[in-house]
Amino acid sequence: MQAMVSVNHLTRKFGEFTAVDDLSFVVPTGEVIGFLGPNGAGKSTTMKMITGFLTPTSGRVEVCGADIEVNPKASKKQIGYLPEGAPMYGDMTTERFLRFIGQVRGFSGAELSRRVDAAMARIELDEVRHQTIETLSKGFKRRVGLAQAILHDPPVLVLDEPTDGLDPNQKHQVRSLISDIAHDKAIIISTHILEEVDAVCSRALIIDRGRLLADGTPRELETRAEGHNAIELVVAVEHQQQVSSSLQAVDNILRIEEEPLDGDRVALQLLPKTGIDLLASVNQLIAEQALPVEQVHQLRGRLEQLFRQLTQLNSAQAVNAGGQS
Repeated sequence: MQAMVSVNHLTRKFGEFTAVDDLSFVVPTGEVIGFLGPNGAGKSTTMKMITGFLTPTSGRVEVCGADIEVNPKASKKQIGYLPEGAPMYGDMTTERFLRFIGQVRGFSGAELSRRVDAAMARIELDEVRHQTIETLSKGFKRRVGLAQAILHDPPVLVLDEPTDGLDPNQKHQVRSLISDIAHDKAIIISTHILEEVDAVCSRALIIDRGRLLADGTPRELETRAEGHNAIELVVAVEHQQQVSSSLQAVDNILRIEEEPLDGDRVALQLLPKTGIDLLASVNQLIAEQALPVEQVHQLRGRLEQLFRQLTQLNSAQAVNAGGQS
């Protein structure tokens, strides 16, 4: 696949503070990347550099083969950008604002009207067509921002928190739109909503303190989570001690976590050492000792678990490094 966005050793410093630290990745056509990280991780700063709104301290960005600094006009023509906050002219109506954006993009006459109408239809903005932007709800303002990003049908979309402020129905609509148009575009979505990655992204990047910590499909990243292949046993509280004691005989259990359930039952979650599948050993033990286990489930890892693992570890390492300097 053709690389539509290429980020090479991107670094951005603000004085002594490093917001983005030697970041590299490639986005080909047809891929939707979820850019994940806690607040202050460097997501928005990276997007501003990709779109040419912020100059890197070092490194380079290419969009559709054009260097964003060397040939900014050619690069920016290929990008639809929904920034954080999406500044707009509040005294313009929705239609007037989109027509203004279209004119800036070089459209006029019937072509301009066609594109504005198409963008409004896709984002369902007709009911606020003649309403001034300053009177719109946060959700509608976000939708107007998305409409201007897709108005010129760019091959690259950079969307910073695209569903921020939207209600569940609106979020579903925006995610469906992203899925519908993704086949011939490269799309980068910054988000802290992990369900958004599961819903629309073919790949996820986790960053923290400006550094890339993980890169892979959501399923690949889930296998790296501590809870991947964990075994959950549901037992009556009265049998909890017996079952827990017997499980100590199973090799490669990292630890056992307990979670009370409704009524008089408890869930015992067996977290395996990395890469180990405990299911056969646990089932064998239950059968041999006739343990009073009501249910057995094997769990897959969750992206949320890996997110916490990596960002907490990275924070701890940063604190330790600071203490040693």
